[in-house]
Amino acid sequence: MPGKGEEAGPSSVQQLATGFRPLSRVAYQGAPGAYSEMAALKALPNWEPMPCEQFEVAFQALSQWLAERAVLPVENSLGGSIHDVYDLLLRYRLHIVGEVSIVVNHCLLALPGVSKTDIKRVMSHPQALAQTDGYTRKLGVVREAVDDTAGAAKLISEKGWRDVAAVASRRAGELYGLSVLEDGIQDQCDNVTRFIVLSRDPQVAAQPNDTRPYKTSIVFTLHAGPGMLFKALSVFALRDIDLTKIESRPMRENPLVLSMDYDDSSMRTFNYMFYIDFVGSLAEPKVQNALRHMEEISPFLRILGSYPRDVDL
Repeated sequence: MPGKGEEAGPSSVQQLATGFRPLSRVAYQGAPGAYSEMAALKALPNWEPMPCEQFEVAFQALSQWLAERAVLPVENSLGGSIHDVYDLLLRYRLHIVGEVSIVVNHCLLALPGVSKTDIKRVMSHPQALAQTDGYTRKLGVVREAVDDTAGAAKLISEKGWRDVAAVASRRAGELYGLSVLEDGIQDQCDNVTRFIVLSRDPQVAAQPNDTRPYKTSIVFTLHAGPGMLFKALSVFALRDIDLTKIESRPMRENPLVLSMDYDDSSMRTFNYMFYIDFVGSLAEPKVQNALRHMEEISPFLRILGSYPRDVDL
């Protein structure tokens, strides 16, 4: 039986009666031509991409059986972590089953016949604007954040704005009839975004003959007190488990706690949720032992997924 607040999928009887077949559809945030669409097609090349306006809409599409996978960005080598996605990972009971990385090459796009001297505004996703900050500052233009890179290109095309440019992919320019004023405008040439692949069901544990490197992602909380984070990280260090990422986010429901570091009992500090990625599979004894150890010191622990690492950068 599904738990409270969970939606049951079609039963086997319903599938036979109605001819239901699982949809080979992958949800992503953005319009066609977005980098997220490229990531979805790279991760699942034979699947139908499903554009969604917001990150949460992609989570909802997967949760409500409108799609079978979702591909969402979690960090960029220049702009850092995408915090909204980390918050949504905690709110939705979905599982990370894969990851994929995309090399980002930003272009300055405008309507045909427009030159760079005509541009007064530049529109794009906040991450793309952060990744091209130095370039757009030199242009001396007003920067405007929108929901996604390809969406900015689409809007300029639809509105016919001749004093506005978009920061987006070359593919977005081709889709929406815009010209490339300049290519490769990101502030650093090595600009990579990492995406996760989400599913309603967890990845099957690695088998003994599976030689692919695996990664596991978890989220946990800690009791207040000195040295608690050190103790948590030592769980992995003592077993030679390599941590590849640690991300902390203040807890939404209980963001402040009394500090244990000062004599003043009224002193309060942030209460954090910690996200960690580490190298290893749930099938490995040392990983199992580390997670059992974590359960002893953490009041809350959830495994977000254990999945093959993306080694194609």
